[in-house]
Amino acid sequence: MSISGDRMKIAMAVINDLVTDQRVDRHCRELQKAGYEVLLVGRRLPQSAEVQRPYRTERMVLKHVRGPRFYAEFNLRLAKVLVAEKPDVVWVNDSDTLVGGWWAARKLHCPLVMDAHEIFPELPEVVGRPLVKMAWKLINRILMPKCTRLMTVCQSFADYYADHNGVRMTVVRNVRPCDSESFPKGKTDEHPLLLYQGAVNEGRGVDWAIDALEMLPECRLVVAGGGDLIDEMRHYAGSKPWADRVEFLGRLEPDELNRLTPRADVGLLMLEDRGLSYHLTLPNRVGDFVAAGVPMVASNMPETARVIKTYGVGELMENPGPRALVEAVRRLLDYWQHLDAEERRNRFADARKDLNWDKEKNRLIEVASSVGCNRQ
Repeated sequence: MSISGDRMKIAMAVINDLVTDQRVDRHCRELQKAGYEVLLVGRRLPQSAEVQRPYRTERMVLKHVRGPRFYAEFNLRLAKVLVAEKPDVVWVNDSDTLVGGWWAARKLHCPLVMDAHEIFPELPEVVGRPLVKMAWKLINRILMPKCTRLMTVCQSFADYYADHNGVRMTVVRNVRPCDSESFPKGKTDEHPLLLYQGAVNEGRGVDWAIDALEMLPECRLVVAGGGDLIDEMRHYAGSKPWADRVEFLGRLEPDELNRLTPRADVGLLMLEDRGLSYHLTLPNRVGDFVAAGVPMVASNMPETARVIKTYGVGELMENPGPRALVEAVRRLLDYWQHLDAEERRNRFADARKDLNWDKEKNRLIEVASSVGCNRQ
């Protein structure tokens, strides 16, 4: 990319509070290294931690926190911020920021890039609410074709959007740089650590993991993340006789999470099959566990199953629920401890050649370069 005069300015928008969003942070840092001036706009919640980033951030304080009024307020405020900043490119993350981003890009006569992390009409919280589902479908159908470029996190999502919205999307998978010094280990002590990291939300199976400990008395569970059900899951775990083997760490900064993950013996990736967004996704945690050398137990979803079957870095649950989780954990612990260290390293080395940020970042920069010189 060649930039003459002032650096091209990208204003990126995401609806969360920025603290734990590794994908968006990784993209902002990479774009800044490529020579762009980057502004990231999100929102501030009452409990939000401070963020220190090498690029500019702005977090809006909103009156509403959920529902149609929240989305309307966020997108209206977002559009005003973006217009005032006068970026060369507006870059939105997911359908919930698309209306405000489109309005600002139209006002500024500048390119609009969308990165779809989810299939909003197919989220578990949406699939059983026909009017809400229709609203997200309508937003995507009208506004996605108006974007200059579109990205998403996996090929299954790209295929879905091509079929339903007639758009072509660049796939930039949500993986992180791989540390060649992070070697997978065998069973380390008499209390194997099961790690769940990510949102504690509906359909994520955290209750399965808590229940599974009754049948895995040798194991302990660490939950790193927050979400809509965090308080409910803390209370649920606290009601169990094995509560002392469950630890909730809350939301961690990316650096803290990256230090924690390699300590796990098993990474947990439970998803209930409650909508195409979960069924078709490639969760960020797949890339995190591969980078950290941690074998996985996962729900049998297409993108995750491909990684586990291709590289032999985990076990798939045969059915949903805690009993199937227990069986998969036992299979993995028994099988994994009988592999020698070289075989474990080789499996993850092969997986890292595929799931590696050094490959994905080239597609990200190509998207930015293709629109960065096209200011109308």
